[in-house]
Amino acid sequence: MTVMVTATAPGEGSGDALLTLEELTQRAGITVRTLRFYTSRGLVPPPIRRGRSGFYSADHVARLELVQELQAHGFTLAAIEKYVAGIPADATPEDIALARTMLAPWQADLPVEMSHEQLEAKAGRSLSEEDIATLNALGVLRVRESGYLVASNQLAIGVRLIDLGFPRSVAVAAAQIYAAHGDQMAKELHDVVHRELAPLYDDVESDHFREVMERLKPLSVGGLVTAYEAAVARAARTPRRRTGG
Repeated sequence: MTVMVTATAPGEGSGDALLTLEELTQRAGITVRTLRFYTSRGLVPPPIRRGRSGFYSADHVARLELVQELQAHGFTLAAIEKYVAGIPADATPEDIALARTMLAPWQADLPVEMSHEQLEAKAGRSLSEEDIATLNALGVLRVRESGYLVASNQLAIGVRLIDLGFPRSVAVAAAQIYAAHGDQMAKELHDVVHRELAPLYDDVESDHFREVMERLKPLSVGGLVTAYEAAVARAARTPRRRTGG
């Protein structure tokens, strides 16, 4: 049974739905033992107490999903602990979701929290508001209240693009294309999985099926990147018709 919050507590908002221990573990596809291990290592906050019972909020769900995402990318427990420790205690589920969007299967490093001074030191030069906006549109960084969350291994690429005169408008337009087509591809892949893959397994809520999906994720992203690179190569070889008189 889902319990509705009637008072605000850390990590929850008034009116948010709370989950029981059983509901959270079922939703995440993990055991109670695993959840308690994560909690003991500080990866997930302790439950919210209501009398003698413990409940879990959207904050718990977001942090647990981030841990699982990091595991799927192959990061060690020590690296995950260090990364999670850098997320502010008052970070919202939306903040944590932003951290997840900056993870990619081919990344060797985790996104890093930086101040403006640290960002400029890492970039090797000063960065204007326009530069920051362009890096944000490129997905190299996300603006946080305390500074920036930076994909540090991509920063040099983004700064070099700016130095080459790459305009923010193009980065914004590209991001809109990625979002639009990403939503469509996600829907179509979801349909394929549930129409053709799920019927092959007895229980789509089982750990077995969840592992299949987790291991499929990086391969799917890799397939998408390969298809994109091939399409760009074909487009480059195709002469464009001139318009106008």
